[in-house]
Amino acid sequence: MPRKNTSSRLASFVAIACLTSMSIPSAHAQQATDAVAPETGNTQRIGLARSITSDNWMIAAANPLAVQAGADILRRGGNAIDAMVTVQTMLGLVEPQSSGLGGGAFLVYYDANSEKLTTLDGRETAPENATPTLFQDENGEPLEFYDAVVGGRSVGTPGTPALMKSAHEKWGQLPWENLLAPAINTATNGFSVSPRLAELIASDQEKLSRDPVAKSYFFDKDGAPLTVGAVLKNPQYATTLKDLAENGTTNFYTGQIAKDIVAKVTGASWNPGVLSLNDLARYQVKERAAVCATYRVYDVCGMGPPSSGALTVGQTLGLLEPYDIASLGPNSAENWRLIGDASRLAFADRGRYMADVDFVPMPLTGLLDADYLADRSEQLNRDKALEDVAPGTPAFSHAMNLSDDDAIEFPSTSHFSIVDAYGNVASMTTTIENGFGSRLMVRGFMLNNELTDFSFRTHTDGVPIANRLEPGKRPRSSMAPTIVMKDNKPFIATGSPGGSRIIGYVTQSIIAMIDWQQHPQAAVTMPHLVNRFGTFDLEAGTWAEDLAPALEDMGFETSIRDLNSGIHTIMITEDGLIGGADPRREGIVIGE
Repeated sequence: MPRKNTSSRLASFVAIACLTSMSIPSAHAQQATDAVAPETGNTQRIGLARSITSDNWMIAAANPLAVQAGADILRRGGNAIDAMVTVQTMLGLVEPQSSGLGGGAFLVYYDANSEKLTTLDGRETAPENATPTLFQDENGEPLEFYDAVVGGRSVGTPGTPALMKSAHEKWGQLPWENLLAPAINTATNGFSVSPRLAELIASDQEKLSRDPVAKSYFFDKDGAPLTVGAVLKNPQYATTLKDLAENGTTNFYTGQIAKDIVAKVTGASWNPGVLSLNDLARYQVKERAAVCATYRVYDVCGMGPPSSGALTVGQTLGLLEPYDIASLGPNSAENWRLIGDASRLAFADRGRYMADVDFVPMPLTGLLDADYLADRSEQLNRDKALEDVAPGTPAFSHAMNLSDDDAIEFPSTSHFSIVDAYGNVASMTTTIENGFGSRLMVRGFMLNNELTDFSFRTHTDGVPIANRLEPGKRPRSSMAPTIVMKDNKPFIATGSPGGSRIIGYVTQSIIAMIDWQQHPQAAVTMPHLVNRFGTFDLEAGTWAEDLAPALEDMGFETSIRDLNSGIHTIMITEDGLIGGADPRREGIVIGE
């Protein structure tokens, strides 16, 4: 049944949360205040923009064209899964640096009919011919990151198309082919290059131009990067989507599209890879139970292994449970000492234990055990930063002897949240890993470099690393699509891109909404302070910089830097839906 309208009849709005060259319909359109510059470049001081409210349904995502297309699907009676397919296929066209058919994704989904929360794992897999030393040189030393990324060596088996099709078969409502039509039309007719896309093309010229196909697409006839406002058409992508519309994912995984992908990877002039037709034919999306952690009166639920997101977010919140975060407030250095060191403790466990659970036994229950976290939390009861942070010893039914991971995870990715009129909720984080992935383009889309999320080392002093590369294995991720439950009902859908800083961004947004009672737009707009491994990253151009002296007095090293999240959040209340789009990207919220 459609969502019941509230007595307040909250107005419908569209918020533009970042500067963009794309035109937005004037009806129900409102510019958010205090926007910031695109992902890279000069960061402006971030203010508090208004949250967007609606009665029935809402979408928050990183590009206006994708949100508009998804909104049209919901207006036509589609549900959250239908809109997810449309949003994802449009994002793959208009922000190809972040996600697409050549990548992978995690979906956290609440089904209103069954009143159940579940997750779909569309993470890429390592090829069957990949060896544990794929990212080591002839001396057994790890390659430099970008020496490993560019070309076919880093490409894993894409999972996003299979996830979209599997989700639609389970829960979709409108015909599959209708959901791909918006991206087909836009790819055929063209779209305006946005400021963020133009800037990222310009900043990645050398790597992106190594592939002749990518170069011909992202650069003009004179070899110059495309500029803001240039009309970009992608007929090859339209043709690929038409095949998906007519044949589902059959040709993508076992037909001509699969052959083209393999030929691109194995025939790459730079770092040829080992992906095979058998890898694509064997790929499977996995439905997994959500991993949930209790925080205050809420259950914070998300994607379990191969993602470290839900576990590390859950651990951080669990470690903070005994402390009065609410009364200290967001401007307190003492508060950030607690949050920063709680994150460091959680990241220590992440580095030791977390990997693809289908390959490595993991202490899932032990890592979130209340007694274990309470014991670890006692380390925070002090005035100064922790000098040393080490993994704990959670209860585990298996013997374990593992070394700490040294995987590098660079930010790109995209996140979107959808709540439909029927009460279904989708929180999805989607990626090709590094910006523009492997820099290889085929059939109108970019291929991922997801294999570089594995540890480049396999062992340390003879002790194996959980996240080492193995054939068929899924690399550990930090993606943390999240649905916060209250009284067994969805309360918040949130998530972010940002590499391993995703965990800090998502944790902060949850704390801001639950402990500091911030509305979603304020929560996603507030300055970031992130600590993973000891150094406190403080967002440049914001009041976070002002906390540097106090944090340094506590014993932290600090780093002032751009922190380019892309949090897109929807809160579900008795009075309707409230949404926020991260002003650091080009996203908007639409709700009616």
